[in-house]
Amino acid sequence: MKAAYFAEHGGPEKIIYGDFADPVPQPGEAVVRVAACALNHVDLLLLDGRFPPPQGLPHVNGCEVAGTVETAGPGCEPHARGERVIVFPGFACGRCEYCLRGERTVCLNYGYLGAHRDGGYAELVKVPADNLLPLDGGISFEQGAALPMAMLTSWHALVAQARLAPGQTVLVHAAGSGVGSAAIQIARLAGARAIATAGSDDKLELARSLGAEAAINYRKQDFVEEVRRLTGRRGVDVVLEHIGAETFERSIYCLSRLGTLVTVGSHASHWGRMDLRHVYSKNLRIVGSNLGTLTELRAVLRFVKEGRLRPVVDRVFALSEAAEALRYLLERRNLGKLLLVP
Repeated sequence: MKAAYFAEHGGPEKIIYGDFADPVPQPGEAVVRVAACALNHVDLLLLDGRFPPPQGLPHVNGCEVAGTVETAGPGCEPHARGERVIVFPGFACGRCEYCLRGERTVCLNYGYLGAHRDGGYAELVKVPADNLLPLDGGISFEQGAALPMAMLTSWHALVAQARLAPGQTVLVHAAGSGVGSAAIQIARLAGARAIATAGSDDKLELARSLGAEAAINYRKQDFVEEVRRLTGRRGVDVVLEHIGAETFERSIYCLSRLGTLVTVGSHASHWGRMDLRHVYSKNLRIVGSNLGTLTELRAVLRFVKEGRLRPVVDRVFALSEAAEALRYLLERRNLGKLLLVP
């Protein structure tokens, strides 16, 4: 098969487009013919070596995949060749104490497609058959590939972890990202008010078009002061944080009493600091959130089919253009998701 892979760490120039060994399914696994694969920030971490692929090099990135079933190994539920599917990107052992408690996202052996094993920057990808969900014909492959990480992560963070309720206000950082563009829509679906931040006017306009009641250019405005102004100095009930050191501490200052900061990533830096006086005096909650569940992904798919949630796709690149797509992502030019199509 053809794949876009890397054999040494570095920048997008290290991506090689060429022949790669076809995946062979083991018991309980299926091979999916990739119709579309989305890019993610973790792809850059894997490529430059900040998160070296555990299985070593060469490695194929790609966490979010939609496509059709090519073949299935022994011991799988029957999947017809050509069946349209979306791949749930998280893997759990099903045996550790956390899996047995139903908390598979904190499995001791948790892993991701495209990170802990070869992913979807290829014509074919091997996945656990239990991770396949039917993709309704009303949802395009491109839309499907834009869902499993960004929209599911935002759903789990806001609905399950932060317990966002009607009438509350949520601050969403990086409105032009996949997580940010999804979170604005989910907040509105939950009956909450969304305030968004971004670093350019086109991303602010995207935020407003998705339902943000206010949009703040953090390069030109102090987002803490703007949030206080917009909320009558009360603060927001929830902050969705996935930047890290640049925004973590100051996001705490945006929270109202009894507010929740839910963190789903640290794209700028893995280190954050906070003034603990704000945490205990205002009874704040700092909550971590990682991906979501199969049940939640089914719910997201239903809302997408009904037109109540819309994955935002910026550009579609050919698989052979993977290096260019990664450069585009690295330069933070995207408004929503970037996709590769074989």
